[in-house]
Amino acid sequence: QVQFVESGGGLVQPGGSLKLSCAASGSIFRGYTMAWYRQAPGKQRDWVAQSSSGSSRRNYVASVKGRFNISRDNVKNTAYLQMNSLKPEETGVYFCNTITAVPGAWGQGTQVTVSS
Repeated sequence: QVQFVESGGGLVQPGGSLKLSCAASGSIFRGYTMAWYRQAPGKQRDWVAQSSSGSSRRNYVASVKGRFNISRDNVKNTAYLQMNSLKPEETGVYFCNTITAVPGAWGQGTQVTVSS
């Protein structure tokens, strides 16, 4: 089955930007709706954004609309999440997976800390 490896997180000040990457392996990347999820400290993992296989349909949780952008490169088998104007409450571990959230495909996630 497909496996994902997230990267690109780090410490950023409020209002700053980060671009996360999600490298996929083990399966054909194109054909799956990809999604980004966030797990804040002590909280449940939440859906943040998704992109259809051809990137024609992209959806976001209301709180990040206009600030985040999900994209994908099917040749590189990589998905991205560009995050702008970051807020402290968006601190957490960011994961990628298919929209079906295949349990065995979860990576380690990448830590994003928004703090001054």
